[in-house]
Amino acid sequence: MRRKSATVIAGVCLFLAAVPVWAHHAFDAEFDAKKPVKFRGTVTKMEWINPHAWIHIDVKGDDGKVVNWMIEAAAPNALLRRGWTKTSLLAGTEILVEGFQAKNGTNRANGSLITFTDGKKLFVGSSGDGAPPNSPEK
Repeated sequence: MRRKSATVIAGVCLFLAAVPVWAHHAFDAEFDAKKPVKFRGTVTKMEWINPHAWIHIDVKGDDGKVVNWMIEAAAPNALLRRGWTKTSLLAGTEILVEGFQAKNGTNRANGSLITFTDGKKLFVGSSGDGAPPNSPEK
């Protein structure tokens, strides 16, 4: 009986350890490598959450209408290792975003490169996620 209980407990532990892996996805599951996007916008918020950080920006279209985009970035830990800090992208910062749009056509993109108005560039993509190799880090 003890052996059966130990086996059940071990199985439950393994299941619970695998749950975060299911929450993470590959690039191809959500984004389209054939739909590159490049636009300028103003940061409204940056969320430092796992498994990916999110950058929210307002983009003004040719018609003058402002649309909010969500840009998926690498995990916060990966961004920190690349030199990012929680103050790297403050609300009101104007940036140029390069990335790939969501397959479902919504205003969501997997970010690749962020360029500031002074020309400084920061890589925001996730290495090893299946995204197209369009940055020096991949």
